[in-house]
Amino acid sequence: MHIAKFLLKLGKLAWLISIASVFYGSQAWGQGKSFKDDMAERTRACTACHGEQGRAGPDGYYPRLAGKPAGYLFNQLKNFQEGKRHYNLMTRLVDPLSDAYLQEIAQHFANLNLPYPAPAMQSERVSAQVLKRGKQLALEGDAAKDVPACTACHGAKLTGVQAHVPGLLGLPLDYLNAQLGAWQTHQRKARQPDCMKEVVARLPSDDLVAVATWLSTQYMPSDSSPASKISASLKASWQCGSAPELSKLQP
Repeated sequence: MHIAKFLLKLGKLAWLISIASVFYGSQAWGQGKSFKDDMAERTRACTACHGEQGRAGPDGYYPRLAGKPAGYLFNQLKNFQEGKRHYNLMTRLVDPLSDAYLQEIAQHFANLNLPYPAPAMQSERVSAQVLKRGKQLALEGDAAKDVPACTACHGAKLTGVQAHVPGLLGLPLDYLNAQLGAWQTHQRKARQPDCMKEVVARLPSDDLVAVATWLSTQYMPSDSSPASKISASLKASWQCGSAPELSKLQP
């Protein structure tokens, strides 16, 4: 048993070194040849999990990177460095990297304008009551709980807002549930004031599942790019430390 565990750890270490060698632009592990010196090759360690060109991993837990606002992507890389988000492999990969290089990575994926697949979760598989509640939270919020609509911050089309607010469509249900759960259990954090922490704290678990489920059943609009700015009619209720563009709209 001890030998088996040792071999398993050795295999994991070799895999980590292999993708890290790609990430830092060095030679391919064991191949003896250099990669082309561009960000597409340097970020192959990212796409090993997040899918080709950052289109999303196949297992439902590695989200899409392509087309997300560069400021948002950079913030998440920094969050892994600073312990606000927790995933050991991500932390090890980004920990030695400078802010300038993290910004290059973020900008590379932000510049990729790639089509989205159809949603994996089909609305026919979900109860009408769950979908109705999820849609209400996403588009209207809950005034009684002082919870703004998702569209108030994430854009009228829910495709995000430049330069720091991510889109919510095109994400798998497992990932959405995992991230809302991470905020609920304080495993995921953001720069203060952490507006998502406050939103999640005001909603019961059933509501979080409902809004995640509704979002995961929606098709992307024909123009899936993030909005250039928050609409004047969609003023955010709270300040968000990780998205200063929202805070500028305070009345």
